[in-house]
Amino acid sequence: MAELALQIDDLVKRFGGLTATDHLTMDIHAGEIHAVIGPNGAGKTTLIGQLTGEIRSDSGRVLFFDQDITRMAVHARSGIGLARSFQVTNILQDFTALQNVMLSVQAHDGHSFRFWKPVSRQSELVDPAMEVLQRVGLGDRAGTVAASLSHGEQRQLEIAMALATGPKVLLLDEPMAGMGPEDSQRMVNFLNGLKGGVTILLVEHDMDAVFALADRITVLVYGRAIATGTPDEIRDNEDVRAAYLGDDQDA
Repeated sequence: MAELALQIDDLVKRFGGLTATDHLTMDIHAGEIHAVIGPNGAGKTTLIGQLTGEIRSDSGRVLFFDQDITRMAVHARSGIGLARSFQVTNILQDFTALQNVMLSVQAHDGHSFRFWKPVSRQSELVDPAMEVLQRVGLGDRAGTVAASLSHGEQRQLEIAMALATGPKVLLLDEPMAGMGPEDSQRMVNFLNGLKGGVTILLVEHDMDAVFALADRITVLVYGRAIATGTPDEIRDNEDVRAAYLGDDQDA
């Protein structure tokens, strides 16, 4: 049986009278790309927030490689290998691509910037940052100010910043949001290249991308998982088709 990277057990989150996560239970296998899909209000982004610790669950628990992290602080979860990207890019627009990734390396490894030494010469920061940029296909854009990058490149940069922390599990919240077909295909190819090297929980509304990438898919409706299975199993599930597939609602 595959090792479990994440175990989500009977998780609940309510906002007043709204139940965003309704006794949700699901498992994420180590090394897989596991997509979470569902219509508006399904609770997908709330779930990501609960997993990162940015949203405190009302009940239930989350295990990270068998370690209970339900009440663990956000920075502590990052320290043990849980990283995320956001629906809206979370990068420093006035910094170069390289500087953005260097900051992630610095934050994760605890390096301090030496103000009497040019940052560009700090090999302990530059070398791993350049390695990650090359990995995501932005090596030739290292010196480009982030604001000058295309939308697709900014999404790649944000994922590069997450990868620079050496995560075991990467939580991606709509990485294709706002992309055209060409950038979306480039992102699909990139994420496929990560498969097996890092566990990915993917929240995405682009169904073509989901079915191209996911090893397994969980469908949320009103905070509950109504189905989990392979892409083919999800395509053929009548409950899923009735609840979600075939409509054009955004995630």
